[in-house]
Amino acid sequence: MRTTLSLDDDVAKLLEQVRKARNASQKEIVNQALREGLAQLSHPSPRKAFKMTTVDLGECYFPNLDNIWEVIADVEADSAK
Repeated sequence: MRTTLSLDDDVAKLLEQVRKARNASQKEIVNQALREGLAQLSHPSPRKAFKMTTVDLGECYFPNLDNIWEVIADVEADSAK
C-alpha cells in the first residue's frame, strides 16, 4: 500500500538517526516502528503498582481549615509575637 505521511520535524530527525544506525531503508524503519507502536497501543502493558509510605504529622494546629483567611491571620498573629 502506498501512502503519503507528513512527519513532524522531530520525528523525521529521529527516523533518519535510526535509519542510519541500522543501515536500513526508511520504509523498513517506518514499518517496524508502526508495528511496534500499534501493538503497544492495542495491548498496553499493565501499570506497575506503587506503594506510598505514610507519615504521622501529629495533630493539626488548626482544627478547621475551611476559612483559609482565618488560618492565615492566626499564623501571622503568632509570627508577630
